[in-house]
Order: sequence, then structure tokens, then C-alpha cells
Amino acid sequence: KWVRLNVGGTYFVSTRQTLCREPKSFLCRLCCQDGPELGSDKDETGAYLIDRDPTYFGPILNYLRHGKLIINKELAEEGVLEEAEFYNIASLVRLVKERIRDNENRTSQGPVKHVYRVLQCQEEELTQMVSTMSDGWKFEQLISIGSSYNYGNEDQAEFLCVVSRELNNSTNGIVKEPSEKAKILQERGSRM
Repeated sequence: KWVRLNVGGTYFVSTRQTLCREPKSFLCRLCCQDGPELGSDKDETGAYLIDRDPTYFGPILNYLRHGKLIINKELAEEGVLEEAEFYNIASLVRLVKERIRDNENRTSQGPVKHVYRVLQCQEEELTQMVSTMSDGWKFEQLISIGSSYNYGNEDQAEFLCVVSRELNNSTNGIVKEPSEKAKILQERGSRM
């Protein structure tokens, strides 16, 4: 049930069941079929010799073990892709290509920028204002500026409310109009 692999001088041990998760893969054809389809030399310990980089074999074997792609930060995804293609693990090839494409899209968008607004409101308006925030607006900070107004017998506390959102005004050159809730926030912010 256990198989020893010597990948580029580093030993890995796994079960035949794990290595055969992808029936058309190199690893399955190497050691899981009745008569090995691929002829491969074995070293003095009986481990299959595979002349590949062991650094990138770890993510390949872990993917076969649990079906998740986990790559250490110091490893290049392109290296894992190269190994997944060599071992003919089609589902992993698709997964790594998707991740590379997602990372390229994320970096091509550039750094995320934020817009900050400072809104002045009275204590009684605070709950309503915070509850109507949407469209990506996020509460950041509340600053009490005292009670400068006196309405009848009651003092009304005044606050500055700092809100932010990611700046995404254009997508593919199309400028988006602010929604109704965003317009309300802009109007409240212009009272200052």
C-alpha cells in the first residue's frame, strides 16, 4: 500500500490510493496499475526514481492527498504549474492556471485606493446615518465634538463620523454613477 518516491534526491512516501487519485496521471501509471505502464528505475531502497525538482513536488502530493491547492509563499505558482503538467494532473493544472489568472487580474488593477468622508451629525441622527451606509461604505471612526447646540431643554451631542470605501469609479473605462444611498451620504457630507 505504501510507495516510496525519490524525487530529485528527496524521499516522499505516500499510499497507492493517494497517487492514483488521477487515473491518467504519471504517478498512477508509474506505480498503481497491475503491471507498471511506465518503466522506471528504482534506487537501492526500492524507491521510484523521478528526475524532477522536489521543491515543487510537495504541493503536487498534497493536492492528491486532500484536493486543495496550497502553495508556500516562496514557491512560484508557475513552477507548480510546470510540475502539474509534467505529472499530467489535469484538475490541478486548471486550478493553478485559474489562480495565476486571478493574481494577474488583481495586480493589473493596481493598488487599492480608498476615499474617506467625514460626516457631521447629531446624536439622534447617528443611528440612522450608520444604518443607511451601503455601496461599499464602511464605518471607520466616530469622534465626539461635544454639544454645541441646545434645542429646548436638551443638549444634542455632535459627532464627526469617518467613513471610507474602495475607489472603483471606473471599470473598463465606464464611469459608474453613485447610487441613491451614496448620494444621500454625499449630501450629508456636504453639510460640513
